[in-house]
This record gives sequence, C-alpha cells and structure tokens, in this order.
Amino acid sequence: MWMEKEKRYLIQFFKRQKVVLERGEGCYVYDVDGKCYLDFVAGIASVAIGHCDAEFVRKVSEQLSKLVHTSNLFYTIPQIQLAEKLSEVTGMDKFFFCNSGTEAVEAALKFSRKATGKKKFLAFTNAFHGRTMGALSVTYKERFRKPFEPLIQPVEFAKYNDSEDFKSKVDKNTAAVILELVQGEAGVHPVNKDFLKTIFDLKDEMGYLVIFDEVQTGFGRTGKWFAKDHFKLQPDIMAMAKAMGSGIPIGCTAVKEEVAKHLEAGDHASTFGGNPLACTAALATIEIIEKRKLVDNAAKMGEYLQKRLKELFTEVRGLGLMVGFRVPKAYELVEKCLSKGLLINATSEDNIRLVPPLIVSSKEVDKAVEIMKDCLRGG
Repeated sequence: MWMEKEKRYLIQFFKRQKVVLERGEGCYVYDVDGKCYLDFVAGIASVAIGHCDAEFVRKVSEQLSKLVHTSNLFYTIPQIQLAEKLSEVTGMDKFFFCNSGTEAVEAALKFSRKATGKKKFLAFTNAFHGRTMGALSVTYKERFRKPFEPLIQPVEFAKYNDSEDFKSKVDKNTAAVILELVQGEAGVHPVNKDFLKTIFDLKDEMGYLVIFDEVQTGFGRTGKWFAKDHFKLQPDIMAMAKAMGSGIPIGCTAVKEEVAKHLEAGDHASTFGGNPLACTAALATIEIIEKRKLVDNAAKMGEYLQKRLKELFTEVRGLGLMVGFRVPKAYELVEKCLSKGLLINATSEDNIRLVPPLIVSSKEVDKAVEIMKDCLRGG
C-alpha cells in the first residue's frame, strides 16, 4: 500500500529499497511489519549516534516544546552556543548555518568568490558536492550535470590524487579548490597526503582558497572529529552537514577570519538555517559524541570492520567507519542483504559503501559480515 502511494504522489527521484521503515533504536531499524534490520547506511552517514538515542530525544523534545523557529532577524541562544562549540571542535573562526550539505557548499562557493574577487573553481574527477546549481557545477559525473547546463562557470576538473594534473589546471584565476578528503559517492576513496600537500603548497602563490567538503566525513565518521585532522591541515572554508544533527536537517559553512572579513550583511542568508531546534540537535549530537568517546570508537571499529571485510573482498578502503569495497553485482548484494536483515548501500554497479552509526560494536560488525558472507555463498 505505502509503496503504491509513494509512486502515486512523489516525484520518482529515488530508487528505494523495497522496505517501509517505521522506527529505529541504536544500530537497528524496524519495518511496518516489525522486521528488524541492522543499519549500515545510517541515513547515509547522518545518524552518527544511533537511532532515537534517549538523551538526544530528551534534549530535542525540550527545545521543541520551548521554541522551534523565529528568524535570523533575532538572536537565539542555541545558535550562538553551537557556533562557539564548533569553533572548539573545528578550529575554524566564523560560521553560517543552513539546512543541508549542498546548501553549505553553495555558501562556500559564494564566499570564496566574494573573498578573492575571482571566478574559477577547480574540483576533481569523481567528486560529489550536491545537486543544487552551484554544488552541481563542481560535481563530476556528467549524467548529473548535463541535463541542467549551463551551470556555474568557469569550472575545471583535475584528476583526484594526481599532483601533476592539478598543477597543470590551477592558475591565478582560481578562486577556490574544492575537494572531499574521502570521496564518498565515488566509492570511498581517501585523499593522498602528498597530493593534499601540493594543493596547500601552491595556495599562496596562486592566491586561491581551499574548501574542504566534510559533509559526509565530519563529526567522527573517519575516526577523527573531521577528516582534515588526519592531515593536520586547516582549510579556508569547510562545509558540514549530515551527522551534524543526527537526522535533524542542518548544515554549516565554516570560514577562517581572513575570509569572514570580506563578507557583509546581505551577502547570504537562510530562513530556517540555524533555527533553535536544529542547533539544539547539533549541540546534543556533539555532546553525546564527546561523552561516549564515539570518535575513538569509530577509529577502532573502522579498523575492525576493514579487517573483517578483507576476509571476503580484495579491494577494501576507507577511513574510520566510512568503508567501501568492490564487489561484482553490488545492487544484487544489497537486495540479498535486505532480505536477511542488513541495510547496505551500493554507490555503483560494483561498489558498496558502509557507514554504520558510530556506536556500532564488534558484535554488530561480525553480524553484518556474516550476513554478507552468507549472501555471497548464495544462502
């Protein structure tokens, strides 16, 4: 019934798995018939602290009963508290709140043009930064971009992790270089340290800004607070979202003071961005991650997950609990796992991405691996 209604009333943008989910708890979700599923998708890396965490629900419910939304015409305490906390965990200086990752990227692109006075953006092969017009312009796949051209120009794509190709394409007209430190939609491919060094080595000479898209990698996902922390590098601008609100929509664009000084009233805005409810959700998420040492757990369980997956697959890669592996007939494996109570995500015909909640245990990793093993055997 629900699937038929979805087809009748919703634009068919999504290829949904054939299950209607009704509730969740921890690393598990349940369908309308009460069947339990181990969730290794977690809202595509959004539900970092697990489904319906009691402390999170309590804090968000308290705010829900007090004040949901006013406007950015007025001050609200949760927004200011969240900005202060983000300064602590990111090391960035100033923040703009929005509602999603793609909005955070849009703001990053606007801010870099305003701060530099330049127009060109340099992105990378297989990059994914979102589907609104600006974010789509720096997203690599032609099938995403082609139907909506003309997009933002000029944009050029260099080969990811290829320093020489990067050097040949960056120039003094470049406003910003934008990259994911782990390419998620492309199949979970981490950046090369020497390649990243090249980008920063040329930054002052060419006069461009560096934008890190940490929408999927942020808030403990890679075993550090942010993927940038693996490299001890600070971008000029950083986009965040997904896990930030544990499923409550919120995004954020962080900038260094050197960028912020070029931005002024009216340059950008958001009606719902930074509303008290979303900011409370983000604060609660950060506090729970800190209190329960979930960044450390992501590092530990990510290492264990990769170790177990290597028993089954030859090409396993990732950082922390952001893991990908190559397998023939990936979509078929997704369907088989669904039937056996495991939710996983295929990013292509031959690639699986696993992004379970950061609370995942070795017991749940073992369970997921055994289900996949059973599916591969044809069980």
